[in-house]
Amino acid sequence: MPDFSDGYFEELKKKIRLITDHNQHNHNQHQQQQQQQQQLQLQNRQKLSPSKEEEEEAAVFQEEKSAKSEVEKDQKSSEKKDEQEAAAVVQPTGGDGQNSAIIFSLKNQVTGLVRALRVFQEFNINVRHIESRKSRRKTSQYEIYVDIDCEDKEKMNSWFCCVKSIAEIFNIEGELIGEDGMPWFPKRIIDIDLSANRVLMYGAELDADHPGFKDPVYRKRRKYFTDLAMQYKHGKPIPRVNYTEVETKTWGVIFKELKALYLAHACKEFNENFALLEKYCGYRADNIPQLEDISQFLKQRTGFQLRPVAGYLSSRDFMAGLAFRVFHCTQYIRHSSDPFYTPEPDCCHELLGHCALLADQSFAQFSQEIGLAALGANDEEVDKLATCYFFTIEFGLAKQDNELKVYGAGLLSSVAELKHVVSGSAHILAFDPILTCQQEPMITTFQQVYFYTDSFTDAKEQMREFAKTIKRPFGVRYNPYTQSVEILSNTRKIMDLVSELKGDLCIVTNALAKIKEDNDNSNNNNHNNEEALELHQSSARALLQQGALVALPNIGEQQQQHNTDQSQTEATPTENAMIEEMINAVEDIQFHNQTEP
Repeated sequence: MPDFSDGYFEELKKKIRLITDHNQHNHNQHQQQQQQQQQLQLQNRQKLSPSKEEEEEAAVFQEEKSAKSEVEKDQKSSEKKDEQEAAAVVQPTGGDGQNSAIIFSLKNQVTGLVRALRVFQEFNINVRHIESRKSRRKTSQYEIYVDIDCEDKEKMNSWFCCVKSIAEIFNIEGELIGEDGMPWFPKRIIDIDLSANRVLMYGAELDADHPGFKDPVYRKRRKYFTDLAMQYKHGKPIPRVNYTEVETKTWGVIFKELKALYLAHACKEFNENFALLEKYCGYRADNIPQLEDISQFLKQRTGFQLRPVAGYLSSRDFMAGLAFRVFHCTQYIRHSSDPFYTPEPDCCHELLGHCALLADQSFAQFSQEIGLAALGANDEEVDKLATCYFFTIEFGLAKQDNELKVYGAGLLSSVAELKHVVSGSAHILAFDPILTCQQEPMITTFQQVYFYTDSFTDAKEQMREFAKTIKRPFGVRYNPYTQSVEILSNTRKIMDLVSELKGDLCIVTNALAKIKEDNDNSNNNNHNNEEALELHQSSARALLQQGALVALPNIGEQQQQHNTDQSQTEATPTENAMIEEMINAVEDIQFHNQTEP
């Protein structure tokens, strides 16, 4: 491990050795050794100032070690044994278990390590190697790297429960660990740098059945794209790629075939935004668009941005990006031998299938809410959310003008499956998250079943209800100003959020009052009433699109309707009750805060 201090570790071993010395010699040597040890402990106390409680704990541990030690006849043999015992704590002992790594930070550096190592001993976990360094997170703490032999996950969970009171666990077997043992998730957008390179498959390595496996030129090219993604950091411009003639030709074949199908089968939101991508981002058959250009376009439209990735991410890491309106996107393209097949997502799938709808406000909100729901959820719940994501954002359909239109990126980037789903032979059911999450996604074949919703809004509302079933001891809210996730775990944090909302509510209330005053003095009341209703709807919509109400229960986002039919201009029940629900929620929280002891 880089930056670890050997000097500090040597001092640490010396302390452990001193602890094991107690009561190991005969009576006369024991007294002499005890005096020396007390002097050294006094020096350590003056240097590190441990608490009385910690000194008592260290003494208890000394007694436990002493009970297991044999009385030696001479000082020399005793010292030799001491070194062997100290080395046994930190050196490999030939265990047959799986080699795993743990990184944790000590809350108290004096006796915290002793207590942590004692827990390893209690659970019979063999420590192969241990190092320390100054913490990069908190300068007052030290980070400890421990290499262990342990295949028993239940035993590791037990160790974690015992040691979490004295140490903050950052990493177990390559997995980042969050607060209170919950799965780690990024709190700031820059934290995505920590998980963006945890690629599960492909990247520079291809399976034997991959179309490009035997092509050395293609494999070299994939290595180039992997390096670009691995070196990328948040806030930097996405590197521009000079695509080869073969790559551009492959893109062109796919682009022409799919574009011919979009007008008839894609949803209108997709077609409207796809035209904008052609106009502003260089979408055409003879040019593969650059991620940086598309990312800048999306930022202006919905706040989404692209981030290059080397290959498959886990569902947890991918959806964590969505929570910050970050979409992980590949830059490589499928092998030219079969332009209409790829065993993995590539830039054709993501640029043609996903990006157009990421420019739509309602769809962008839908994607982000799925990501927010996944933060801190357990593995089972993440899998359910990922399956719902798969059958909506990847393979979903929606009703428009009494016809089923496609909005799923997996369908919009696959000529064969797009034709299949609109052929009349596909099995299509109404979307229900509780049932959909149990369906098995198919990766290399057509889906056995597809799901449709009445609209994006309908899908969002169902997913919001489904997200309420996720068990986690806090709510989350995305702050678009700081690009961070705020954890709402108590009434005080919620009250801070409420105080922010009050200003926005005052603006909306004042604006509505002025409209009403104008209406009273106007002869054209019907026209002004329509304007007031439109302002009412758009104002509430603006509040919710900022993500301010993600964590407050029973408050839905203002539904954004794209249908231009005049019959749809009438406010929905949700729209009519929006401001009243917001105010009621604020009053409930204030009352709870006042009555809370």
